Amino acid sequence: MLQNNTQLKSLIDKLWQNFWEGGIANPLTAIEQITYFIFMKRLDDLEAKRERDAEWTGEKYVSRFSGKFQIPGSNESIDKNDLRWSVFKHKPADEMLLHVQMKVFPFLKEINSQNHDSSDSRITRISSSTEQKNQEKQNQDNQLNHINQGSDSFTKHMANAVFIMPKASLLVSAIAIVEDIFKEIEKDATEGGHAFQDIQGDVYEMLLSEIATAGKNGQFRTPRHIIKLMAELVAPQLGQRIADPACGTGGFLLGAYQYILTDLVRKKDPAKLQKDEDGFERAAISAVLTQEVKSILDTSFVGYDIDTTMVRLGLMNMMMHGIDEPKIDYKDTLSKSYNENSQFDIVLANPPFTGNIDKGDINEGLKLPTTKTELLFVERIFNMLKMGGTAAVIVPSGVIQNSGKAFEAVRKLMIEQAELKAVIAVPSGAFKPYAGVSTAILIFTKGGETNNVWFYDMQADGYTLDDKRNKIAESDLPDIVARYKSRDAKKDGDRKLKFFMVPKKEIVENNYDLNLSTYKEEVYEEVVYEKPDVIFEKLESIEGQIQIGLKELKGLVN
Repeated sequence: MLQNNTQLKSLIDKLWQNFWEGGIANPLTAIEQITYFIFMKRLDDLEAKRERDAEWTGEKYVSRFSGKFQIPGSNESIDKNDLRWSVFKHKPADEMLLHVQMKVFPFLKEINSQNHDSSDSRITRISSSTEQKNQEKQNQDNQLNHINQGSDSFTKHMANAVFIMPKASLLVSAIAIVEDIFKEIEKDATEGGHAFQDIQGDVYEMLLSEIATAGKNGQFRTPRHIIKLMAELVAPQLGQRIADPACGTGGFLLGAYQYILTDLVRKKDPAKLQKDEDGFERAAISAVLTQEVKSILDTSFVGYDIDTTMVRLGLMNMMMHGIDEPKIDYKDTLSKSYNENSQFDIVLANPPFTGNIDKGDINEGLKLPTTKTELLFVERIFNMLKMGGTAAVIVPSGVIQNSGKAFEAVRKLMIEQAELKAVIAVPSGAFKPYAGVSTAILIFTKGGETNNVWFYDMQADGYTLDDKRNKIAESDLPDIVARYKSRDAKKDGDRKLKFFMVPKKEIVENNYDLNLSTYKEEVYEEVVYEKPDVIFEKLESIEGQIQIGLKELKGLVN
């Protein structure tokens, strides 16, 4: 969506630039502060919309901004209406900074405990009436409801949140730019024919993408095109439960969400599909997002992370894309406190690499003889799956080829207790600029039987493999999807190609080694060199031509 709106791109770039120039150089800190601004803005918009609806219908509605708020650590109380975005944005700069720091932000952190009317039935009746008056306006208004239903989840994780704003001028400029961004979203939705929800979600994705392009803390974000690829390969369906045990900003959950909705459009009205910049089909999220579909999707996605900042970013990311009540929580899924086994149809993940967990903290259900997180997460994902459930997981190359006891055990688990369907070797540059590690995508179905494993040697992912990661035309991603869906043990036998099948027996004989180069047949082109006598003859001929040229040149000089 955003590739056609240069104004939105410019505003997002300007917002980031203002934070960097204002003294917040860490992109993770910046995006967290930007997220708080978005939350404040959308919460106020929601309440204003609810108040208008109540006035129109004659129904009673008690706003979140009604009454008094007791300021923590003081005897002072303040009218909650003064805590609204639309009110405090008009204050003088220095006064506004102190007001937001000492009053607005503490209010947001405690809003979960405030009494407010959130009657779903009342909201539904209002929506129905508004829809009859103006369907397009209702599509936008529905977006405002997401923050209300998701706000309790978001504020639950605000306990340790810190509002960092080094100077008043940065606060003023940030508020002005966020205002302009949402005006542009509304303008694009009205004039450009795009859905408000789709643009809003794309805006937040673009904001998050700066975490990676800034070259800091990028480990929290898997490249979006790799997520799209993995979603295409596992093909989640409406009604399935989908999880990520180390979800970061929620990218994999949203990848599955967008795939499901696109697939619904594909089945209903394929003419509405468009190819995106990575060659994948995509449809407007709101095209098939009926209330029935929404109610199913609201219970379909579950994510966990051990970083509270990531939890907050993931929750906001889901809400901005239209998930009413995101199920993202703070939890260490490798620890003793997590026991959701055999609960999920799909697991998509890029868990932390090269980390270790204290042996005493490891969940008793994890049996691998190791404390390495990259191995334990594979076992955790296996345990999370229902029988017949499928996982796509990114692992470092050591998991597929190291000879240690635990490494072999995790590969044996996937091959002997599941159907290991595919091993896709990913070029090491795919995770630059923040990591050059060589990785692979593993796809396996719990309880299935492995007969053959399909390998693919991805050589181009559509971007340069240097730190700049510029877009290029060459990409194996569409080919990977097509070849994977049509894979055949009889036809995919040529190991000189980028893709081929390997029988289980051969893999077992190689100690469950899953390194593609172990099985690939390299093609060597014979280089034929000329005999020395021929080379000397050619050199003598060249020398003769030079001598003739020199004589001619000398004659011209004389």
